[in-house]
Amino acid sequence: HVQLVESGGGSVEAGGSLRLSCSASGYTMRNYCMAWFRQAPGQEREQVARLSGTGTTHYADSVKGRFTIDQDSVNNTLYLRMNGLKPEDTAVYYCAADHNSVSIELPQSPVAFDSWGQGTQVTVS
Repeated sequence: HVQLVESGGGSVEAGGSLRLSCSASGYTMRNYCMAWFRQAPGQEREQVARLSGTGTTHYADSVKGRFTIDQDSVNNTLYLRMNGLKPEDTAVYYCAADHNSVSIELPQSPVAFDSWGQGTQVTVS
């Protein structure tokens, strides 16, 4: 049974930092494409960072240079390190996994990811 559990969200002032964690169980994370998405009220879910099974990373332009996605293979945990946070980064953040390689064709689409965490709120004021 695949399960993803996020943690690390919270409230910070603009310019601050947070590190989100996504703990995976039921499969080996490093073998699959993983991503962080976020969704603000009234907006569509958007991908902010992606880590492929081969180690390639991709970032949305809005977070490039400020966010870093990486993983701890030993602990089967995905991270999103967020620096220089802005009010527009306020959203619920979700980690997601693609176990079917759909993200090869649709790398940024939520529909390519079949497993999701419950989300963690990030508020920047």
